[in-house]
Amino acid sequence: MRTEYNKVLRGVMGVLLFYLFTFLPLNAQPSWTKKATKAVFTLKTFAADGSLIASSNGFFTGQNGEAVSSFTPFKGAAKAIVIDAQGKETAVVSILGANDIYDVARFRVANNKTQPLPICSTPMAEGSMVWLLPYHETKQLLSGPIRKAELFMQNYAYYTVAMTSPQSAESCPLLNEDGEVIGLMQPSANALDSLSYAISAVFADSLRMTGFSMNDPIFQQTQIKKELPDELNEANVAIFLASSRNDSLAYAELIDDMISKFPEAPDGYTYKAQLAAGNEDFALADQNMTEAIRVSSPKDEAHFNFARLIYNKEVYQSDVAYENWSLDKALSEVMEAISITPLPSYQQLQANILFAQKKYEEAYNVYMQLTTTPLRNAEIFYGAAKCQALLRDTTAMLSLLDSCVSTFSKPYLKEAAPFLWARAEARRDAGKYRDAISDMNEYEKLMSASINDNFYYIRHQTDIQARLYQQALNDISQAIQINPQETLYYAEKASLEVRVGLFDDAIATAKECITIDTNDSDGYLFLGLAQCMKGDKQSGLDNLRKAKELGDPQADGLIEKYK
Repeated sequence: MRTEYNKVLRGVMGVLLFYLFTFLPLNAQPSWTKKATKAVFTLKTFAADGSLIASSNGFFTGQNGEAVSSFTPFKGAAKAIVIDAQGKETAVVSILGANDIYDVARFRVANNKTQPLPICSTPMAEGSMVWLLPYHETKQLLSGPIRKAELFMQNYAYYTVAMTSPQSAESCPLLNEDGEVIGLMQPSANALDSLSYAISAVFADSLRMTGFSMNDPIFQQTQIKKELPDELNEANVAIFLASSRNDSLAYAELIDDMISKFPEAPDGYTYKAQLAAGNEDFALADQNMTEAIRVSSPKDEAHFNFARLIYNKEVYQSDVAYENWSLDKALSEVMEAISITPLPSYQQLQANILFAQKKYEEAYNVYMQLTTTPLRNAEIFYGAAKCQALLRDTTAMLSLLDSCVSTFSKPYLKEAAPFLWARAEARRDAGKYRDAISDMNEYEKLMSASINDNFYYIRHQTDIQARLYQQALNDISQAIQINPQETLYYAEKASLEVRVGLFDDAIATAKECITIDTNDSDGYLFLGLAQCMKGDKQSGLDNLRKAKELGDPQADGLIEKYK
C-alpha cells in the first residue's frame, strides 16, 4: 500500500511541478538562464549559388568553436553560418562528426573563443524537471518532467518530455536544474503534440571523424569541409582515402589541415612534398621534405621517403631538371636512413637506385643480400635477374627468374602475372620455346579479362618456333577475332597455312586481307603463292605481279620460281 501511495504522490508532484515551471515568471527563472543564452545560436545553411537551404538552432559545446545542431540543414550545403544571441555572424569552418539516424551534427565555427554550455555526463532520471532554452531569452522558459529516458548504445539517453514545444525549438538545448545541457531538441510530430523529444547531448558531443569517414555516405551529402580525425593514424587513413577522389583542390586543403593540426608530425609535410613533386614544383617538395626530416624522430623514415621521392622523379616521373635532386642525392638519403635503421625496405630502394645508376654488380649484391631477409620476394629476385641480364649472364638470369616465380605457389594469384610474363620472354629469347609457352598459358589464365590481340600474336610466333602449328593457327585466329582490321595477322595466318599445306585456307585468308586493304602487298603475295602451290599458276603469277607492283621485295623471287 505504501508503495502505491508513493507512486501516486510522485505523480501528483510531477504534474504540479510541470504546471509550476511551465508558467514560471521571468523573475523566478533559473539563475543560469542569462549566461546559458550566450551559448545558443541560429544556424543558417546555403547552397553553392548562395540561396538559403535551411535555418535551425544549435549551441556551443566547446571553447574553440565546437557546436552541435541537427544534420539535415547541412545536406546540400556549401556554406553555413551561425548567428549568436548578440546577432553576430560567424562562419562554420568544418564538420567534426555526424549521425544520420538521430539527425545530429557536430561542427566548428571560426570563432575560437566561444561560451559553451556545460554538459551533464550521466542520463537524467525519469520525473526530473528540465527546461527548454530557446535561441533568444524570453519572458518564460518552457519546462516539464522527463516521462521517459530510453538508453541507446549503452551510455546515451533519448528523452521524452511532458512539454509542448514549438517547431522553432528544434536543435535548442534541454537543460537540467543545474544549467547543464542534457539533450538536443528534436522536431515534434505536430504543433499540438503534448510531448517533446531530445537526443542525448553527450552523444551529440561525442561525434568524431574517423579515418573512414571520408567514404561515409553521410559526409558526401554536404560540401562543407570535413575536419581531420584527432588521431594521427586515423588522419593518415583519411588522407589516403581522399587521395583516390578526383578533387585535387580538396585534397591539397586537407594536407594543409594536417600540417596545421599535426605540426610536429612529418606526415603532412611528406604528403605536401609528394603533391608538389607531382605538380613538378620540386623546390617546394624539397622544402617540405627538409621540414619532414627536421620534425621526425627518429629520422630514418623521412630520409627514406625523401630518397624515394627523388628516385621516382629521376627514373619515372619527370624530365624537368632540378639541380638539387639527382640519383646521387637519392642514394645519399637512403644511405642515411640505412645508417639509422637498416630495414630491408630501405636496402631494396638502395638496390633500385644503384640499378638506375647502371651499377649492376653493386645492385645485384644488395638484391642477393635481401634474399636472405624476411623481405625475400619476387621483386627482389626480378631485380637481381635484370642485373644479370645486363651483365650478360643468361644462365644466372634464368635461374633467378625461376626463383622469382617460385615465390608464388600454384594456383597462381594475379600478382604473379608480370613475373610469369618476364620469364616467358626470357625463355623464348633463350630458345626454350615450349617452356615459354607454358608461362604464357599461365599468364593467360590470370589475365584473361585484359588479354589483347598482341598477346596472341606473340604466342603465335612462339608456337611456330616450338613447331606447335595447330596452336599457332588457333592463336593467330584469336588475334584476328579481337582485332579484325589488322592485316598483319591475316598475312601471318596465310603464311602459316601455306607452310602446312592448307592452300585453300590460305587463299581464303589472303582474300580477307585484300578485302580489308586493297593496297596491302602481303595479301596478294600469299594469295599468289597459295594459288601457284595449288597448281593455278596463271592466277598465282598475276597476284604475285600485283604484290611486286605494290613493292613487296619477296615477289620477284617467287615469280621467277613459278613462271
